[in-house]
Amino acid sequence: MTGRHNISISKLVALVFFIALLSAFLFYQSPISLLSTQSGASAVDESELLLAFPDSPVEFDQQVKPVLERRCVVCHGCYDAPCQLKLSSGEGVQRGASKELVYSPRITATPPTRLFIDAKSTAEWRSRDFFAILNEGDQNPKQNLEGSLLYRLLRLKQQHPQPRTDLLPDTFTLGLDREQTCPTLDSVDQYAKEHPLWGMPYAMPNLSEQEYQTLVSWLAQGAQTPPAPGPSTAVLPQIERWENFLNRSFNKQRLVSRYLYEHLFHAHIHFVGSPMREFYRLVRSTTPPGQAINEIPTVRPYDDPGAAPFYYRLTRYQPSIVIKNHIVYEFSDQRMEHYRKLFLAPDFKVRELPSYEPEIASNPFKVFVDLPLKSRYRFLLDDARFFIEGFIKGPVCRGQIALSVIEDQFWVLFFDPDQEVFTNDAHFIGSVADDLQLPADRRSSLNPVSIWTDYWQRQRRYMATKQTLFEKINTHDINHALGYIWDGDGDNPNASLTVFRPFDSGSVSYGLVGDAPETAWVVDYPLLERIHYLLVAGFNVYGNVVHQVNTRIYMDFLRMEGEDNFLAFLPADQRKDIRDSWYKGLRTGVEKFFKAPQDWLKVESVSGYKTADSQGELYRYIKNRVAAVAARADVINRCGIHDCPGQLPETDITLVDTAMEKIARMRGADLYAFPDVAFVRVRMDDPEQDLTYSLIRNKAYKNVTSFLADEHERDRTDIDSDTITVTKWLEGSYPNFFFSVALSEIDAFTQSCAAIRSFTDYEKFVDLYGIRRTDPAFWETADWFQDEYARNKPILSGLFDLNRYHNR
Repeated sequence: MTGRHNISISKLVALVFFIALLSAFLFYQSPISLLSTQSGASAVDESELLLAFPDSPVEFDQQVKPVLERRCVVCHGCYDAPCQLKLSSGEGVQRGASKELVYSPRITATPPTRLFIDAKSTAEWRSRDFFAILNEGDQNPKQNLEGSLLYRLLRLKQQHPQPRTDLLPDTFTLGLDREQTCPTLDSVDQYAKEHPLWGMPYAMPNLSEQEYQTLVSWLAQGAQTPPAPGPSTAVLPQIERWENFLNRSFNKQRLVSRYLYEHLFHAHIHFVGSPMREFYRLVRSTTPPGQAINEIPTVRPYDDPGAAPFYYRLTRYQPSIVIKNHIVYEFSDQRMEHYRKLFLAPDFKVRELPSYEPEIASNPFKVFVDLPLKSRYRFLLDDARFFIEGFIKGPVCRGQIALSVIEDQFWVLFFDPDQEVFTNDAHFIGSVADDLQLPADRRSSLNPVSIWTDYWQRQRRYMATKQTLFEKINTHDINHALGYIWDGDGDNPNASLTVFRPFDSGSVSYGLVGDAPETAWVVDYPLLERIHYLLVAGFNVYGNVVHQVNTRIYMDFLRMEGEDNFLAFLPADQRKDIRDSWYKGLRTGVEKFFKAPQDWLKVESVSGYKTADSQGELYRYIKNRVAAVAARADVINRCGIHDCPGQLPETDITLVDTAMEKIARMRGADLYAFPDVAFVRVRMDDPEQDLTYSLIRNKAYKNVTSFLADEHERDRTDIDSDTITVTKWLEGSYPNFFFSVALSEIDAFTQSCAAIRSFTDYEKFVDLYGIRRTDPAFWETADWFQDEYARNKPILSGLFDLNRYHNR
């Protein structure tokens, strides 16, 4: 028995030893290797699994977020992100993608899909047909990759790199209105067979090995994102003061707070003294200050929030900042005191709060009739660029959806609020409030003729009323008449603005930038207020086609109104000829169906012009009128609200500026091959001193006959009228091309550019200085422009969107 017992013990010891060795072996191999032994073809690269767990977990903010922002969010950050896949936040990644188009003509409005607002959980988004891009099954490294659509598309790009030279092949679809292809996890294999080159980043250079491995490791480890940060210590007391201010219960304050909310709901609010990249949104919440915010998800800021009490709250803006919808407004104690002086100190009473019924709520001249008109206008003028930028730039990612054809470049000026102009008179505005009704009150009406039968008739009555008053004014010497144009009180750069609005994008600069434009607007209070309520507060990107068409046509009314205000400063005998030169093509059609009162054109209101070119002379007078704020405007354009960094020696700057002037003088067909917006990097001997310029092509649309027209529908007469503006800063949200040139080659660069006469010439120019989508230096160049923008404008900057980068 003893011998047998000893043998049994020996066998047992051996068995235990074998099990220990096997366990150690399995432990060493890790669960990844266990999973990799499963049968069947794998969608996961096994070598990537072995590298998915470095010494420490991948850190999201420091490692993952920079890659997502610079390589993914640059195309997936706005409403028109492909497949509604917004990668600018953890919530966007968790929500996933949708096959439904945001920008699509529709008979009935579609429910909005605003991230953070219209659904509160991933489950809610799934119920609205958003599908996952992350693994939502069993959580283990292999399954996290195999079940991740995002990984499959990233890996597809690594398996099939795109060309590294010349143009991308025609198999890539890059047009703004290209057919959307949105594979799911179930269909991604078929997608890969049909489009092997369509991995992510789509139609852009591959990620670097380090960038790719960072994202793969993050996905394998479960794609965790940290909790959203709360307010910083510098902001908390300011939020408390502002929420207390906005939620005081007496009627006067409640009406003021409603006015502020409806004008600032789209702002990225920055508190003075807070971190430069910390922003907030003003929202309506069911919960009072001190409790977690529960935002009321209305489509428009003036929609009825419901019968229950609500509160104005400040919630931190969580997504990565993209410049397309980054519209900054500053809060401070000084601002609050200014509001008190504007709105609360004046002696007036609010006996009854206005209704939220659509026909009332959509008309600010009725809702806010109790607020002093001068206070309302001053509030808008103080930050006029913010409000103009709201409709030119704004959250609508495709400018042509909300706007009719307006000039690609024009100047905006404002009537002085202290002058006795009838549009500054509260009694006058009150008497015409019905005629200032906007089409937004009809929500998703299916009546396509209401714009003519109702709103145009109202607008026409308003214009006729103004004409009657205009006929009674005295004739003023031009120098006296210029006093009716606001000069910013000598220190506010918002007094004059320049709008750049290429076909599908737009931006607003301070001051009078570029050559004298074909048209200019002079904006009064009712015009500025209606622009905001038509295109910002009242525009629904998810609305039906009637809403969108009515909005665009009504915007034509407002554009003509602003241009007519400008014409009023010109001699009567020249107004009609100048106006007729503007109104061709589309505008001829607008005039045919919406003919406005024009007797005012013959009423002489100014005198003292000295040349036959009265429009050019008026532009010179206007420049002198706003000269006191011109220098400040230039500094803000180049460097935001801060002083500019140290400059190069003046000789180098002058050399480059002089060379760039050759490009600025280009005209007409020579510009036909140019993109709408191009960025230029001028490389100096010291890379820290490199210069940036923007080339902005201003296209003419005189003979376009459809307000849905694009670049390809313009005729030769239009093309011959094109111009280009060169700015000494980065201007625009959607750069279409990058150029890079050494200082030593700047003369050759500008001479070659000025010599372009055809697409062939342009392609040769790009070969020398351009950065194509296939260029190995593409990402490095894009990062440099992003960094330079952030360095110069640490608060106002955001990520440029590369969705519309050209393949040339």
